[in-house]
Amino acid sequence: MPARRHPRPDWVRSEQLALGDRIAERRRAAGLSQDQLAALMGVERRTVQRYERAVSDPRYADLLLIARALDVHPADLLPPRD
Repeated sequence: MPARRHPRPDWVRSEQLALGDRIAERRRAAGLSQDQLAALMGVERRTVQRYERAVSDPRYADLLLIARALDVHPADLLPPRD
């Protein structure tokens, strides 16, 4: 993958971390393990791990699958805007 021409602003990394935290919080609140969430989504556990640790960003379709599995609205996974 080609390198970015310009680095992302710091706030983007903060938002990525917040998204991962919210996914993990909602998963735990639903009483699901990473394996269980992954199975409901049809992905591997390491994909869920990467999302929760903000190593990678979920695509929109995966965000929809996460929200459906956790029985929340997709917007509930996104950090609130200040």
